[in-house]
Amino acid sequence: MFSQNNHALPPGCELGDYRIERQISAGGFSIVYLAHDAAGTPVAIKEYMPNALSLRGEGEIAPNIPPEHQADFNHGLKLFFEEGRALTGLDHSNVVRVLNFFRANDTVYLVMRFETGHTLRDHIRQHRGRLSEAFLRKMFSGVLDGLGEVHGCGLLHLDIKPANIWLRDDGSPVLLDFGAARYAVDIGPPAPRAMYTPGYAAPEQYHGKFTLGPWTDIYAVGACMYAALAGSAPQAADERIVDDELLPARQRWGMEYSPRLLATIDDCLRLDPPRRPQHARALQATLNTDTAADKPPGSWLSRIGLKGW
Repeated sequence: MFSQNNHALPPGCELGDYRIERQISAGGFSIVYLAHDAAGTPVAIKEYMPNALSLRGEGEIAPNIPPEHQADFNHGLKLFFEEGRALTGLDHSNVVRVLNFFRANDTVYLVMRFETGHTLRDHIRQHRGRLSEAFLRKMFSGVLDGLGEVHGCGLLHLDIKPANIWLRDDGSPVLLDFGAARYAVDIGPPAPRAMYTPGYAAPEQYHGKFTLGPWTDIYAVGACMYAALAGSAPQAADERIVDDELLPARQRWGMEYSPRLLATIDDCLRLDPPRRPQHARALQATLNTDTAADKPPGSWLSRIGLKGW
């Protein structure tokens, strides 16, 4: 396996009708660019380029894949291509909009609507421990609305985490990165080389004891909510199965947030899948319900006005 980062495509590089302007971000599996189409419209282009399986030097366009990594590279390429195919049929304000996807340069590219903003991960880091309940309810309600649409199309996301939730400048969320997505009709034991993120992945993603389903994504949503309060991911599910040391949200933040919100987080994070909320839209309705009993007790932070938006 390799440890270096692959070089990004240079500014001015042309990919069919698109012209690369600059790199926006890079991860272990892909590089994202700002580009413009033939009409001059800005778009984001995501390129499959796994650091561990391929090499691309400065000035090169196509990746170099050693023979011993070709099978794994092709497996990831197929998942990446399936991500594009699945998302082109989705048009929801809280789900990343894929405009086009194509093969070129021995890899795959996804063309997405470009939107300014930042990730929930960055937002949590900036406002650690200072996010208001109103913001959390509204933002995660949007996430669940988009997720409900995804599940309604027979898809599971399977890698929901703060880094994969984009916040537009107006605070509305967008679900990103469906590279681990699977069709619900194929749910069953985790697939070989399954992609998941410790802390956000549900127990059933580690082993085949339970079937994957919408409840798997709901665990991840609960983990994201927990992380938004804690500033970091909760204890990984595989560790919790052996020795559950995760302090329930109701105990940890009982004086900061409403009992309903905290109970919702704890319910989403149950290790036993049948005990979790089973449907994204039902969970969204719970978040949108506002009663007198939902009012948080009031902490010193909220009393002096230091809670973040």
